[in-house]
Amino acid sequence: MKSLTARRLNRSALVAALAGGVLLAGAVPAATAETTGSATRAAHAKSTLGPFGYGGVKLGMSAKQARATGKITRTDSSGPCSAWALKAHPTGQGLLISRRVGVAVIFAPRGVATPQGIKLGSTAKQLKKAYPRLKESASGYPYASVPGNPKAHYIFLLRNGKIYQLGLALNRQDCAN
Repeated sequence: MKSLTARRLNRSALVAALAGGVLLAGAVPAATAETTGSATRAAHAKSTLGPFGYGGVKLGMSAKQARATGKITRTDSSGPCSAWALKAHPTGQGLLISRRVGVAVIFAPRGVATPQGIKLGSTAKQLKKAYPRLKESASGYPYASVPGNPKAHYIFLLRNGKIYQLGLALNRQDCAN
């Protein structure tokens, strides 16, 4: 027959083990939530244009740096800027790389939005709501400062009240109007 002290120790060990199991079980959903949160942030980053780039390509990268990401392929090299396609979106507009400033403009593929939710197909009303300080360029297209990146702006081209082209551009780029 076990002594009273031994039974108490065994009972204490059992309680501790059960409590530890509950704590571990409680930690699993938290870890899963954290992992899910990380996956959600990564998916959001892949589908977000800005504030510094898109899909691993950043504004200002040299052609060599951008090419090293493995995410782009050259489509045209005439003029002061070369045109590149995003491998993940080969039919989209892609990006323009300047010899002088590097990645100068990144165009949003279908389904990719700014952090404020503006994407191809957004309406002029949605655009004005998301960017209340919208300005108009000398060429007549609307543009907005990029929250979080004072060196860049978004450009929007509209047709019939909807955005048909959206880009993230350096303020001092030399590739587009």
